[in-house]
Amino acid sequence: MKRIVSVLFWSVIAAAFIGPGTVTTCAVAGSRYGPVLLWALTFSILACFVLQESAARITLVARFDLGEALRSRYPAGLRGAAVLALVVGAIVVGCAAYEAGNILGAVAGVGLMTSWPAWAWTCGLSALAGAALWNRPPRNVARALSLLVALMGIAFLCTAVAVRPSAGALLRGALVPAQPAGAGLLVIGLVGTTVVPYNLFLGSGIAAGQELRTMRFGLAVAIGLGGLISMGILVVGTTLSGEFSFAGLAGVLGARLGGWAQRFFALGLAAAGLSSAITAPLAAAVTARGLFAQSRDDPAWAPRGWRYRAIWMSVLLVGLGFGLSSVQPVPVILLAQALNGILLPVAAIFLLLTVNDRRLMGDVGVNSLTPNLALAAIVLVTLLLGSGGVLRAIHGALRIAPPQPREITSAGLVCIAALGIPVVRSLRRRRRNDSARI
Repeated sequence: MKRIVSVLFWSVIAAAFIGPGTVTTCAVAGSRYGPVLLWALTFSILACFVLQESAARITLVARFDLGEALRSRYPAGLRGAAVLALVVGAIVVGCAAYEAGNILGAVAGVGLMTSWPAWAWTCGLSALAGAALWNRPPRNVARALSLLVALMGIAFLCTAVAVRPSAGALLRGALVPAQPAGAGLLVIGLVGTTVVPYNLFLGSGIAAGQELRTMRFGLAVAIGLGGLISMGILVVGTTLSGEFSFAGLAGVLGARLGGWAQRFFALGLAAAGLSSAITAPLAAAVTARGLFAQSRDDPAWAPRGWRYRAIWMSVLLVGLGFGLSSVQPVPVILLAQALNGILLPVAAIFLLLTVNDRRLMGDVGVNSLTPNLALAAIVLVTLLLGSGGVLRAIHGALRIAPPQPREITSAGLVCIAALGIPVVRSLRRRRRNDSARI
């Protein structure tokens, strides 16, 4: 029974990353490249579990959430200020970018069911998200909405089976890394839509009271099911032709399964957008509280405190602003996922350093060799992907020819050397100090 409760508890993480961004990015990847990019989701699912487990373990062992642990490790001075600036940039900015896609995606879902003007639904859905954050425990609201998201996921999985894709092509796509020309930002987006940096802080913030073993089981099942749904969406996307649209995707579901699937998709997309529109501002507020609150009893940073509310309201207003600006949702959503993928190495590096701090984690919670190797691999892969995405963006902005694979690899190696060498030195110094104390 404990394990079932744990799966339901951690389903909020899966519901947070299965939003309009996941639907859009996975379906676009499938429509443009078939099942070739499934490997990015395989990597993302494994990375998501490793990172979320580490973040939750910090809370359970050190009795700090991730924000508090980082503030404890970097308390003052220029170094501490630089760390805070990087984390705030990676998380709060990432939440704001993600929120824009959440609101736009939720409005797109509602638009498949009604002909009311988009601006009215934008204001209405933003007000609903604000009311949930203001008056009620938002995690409970997100869990209720996750039921509709689950129904949408079932519709996608049923359709993916009905498509009858080649088993060999699926296995190759899921296990053999390949990056067709022009797929760089989509690969980053597939990683960024699953391993959402702000979810690390959200998961750490809600982990208190869990047991390590049941936490790991609940996270593994919840993330695994969420990743399976993402893969199903990508497979369904392979049946699309022409430019991606939510209406086109709904049409595929309706043609394969009937009108009920089309309605479930519209409801699920709206619910996914709304649940993510609640969890993104919540994660930003939880992160800011951990980083800046002087104590857990600080009334300004309590859930009803003005600073806590100011953070989530700012993120929500970003989403509202994008929703009212009449921009097309798909480009904004894809850009937000890519931005999250580029910011991910920053969060992963700080997580790697924190779970190796014996002063915080003790002998029981500090990382052993295997999880350290897994975290290091995640940092290396995300650095390679992120540096390649930045290089492509620079070439695009300058309107010059896309970078060659050799240039992308060189940029990735430079980033790995620039960030990896200081991280390795810090870890070795920490280990030597721990050995000396023993």
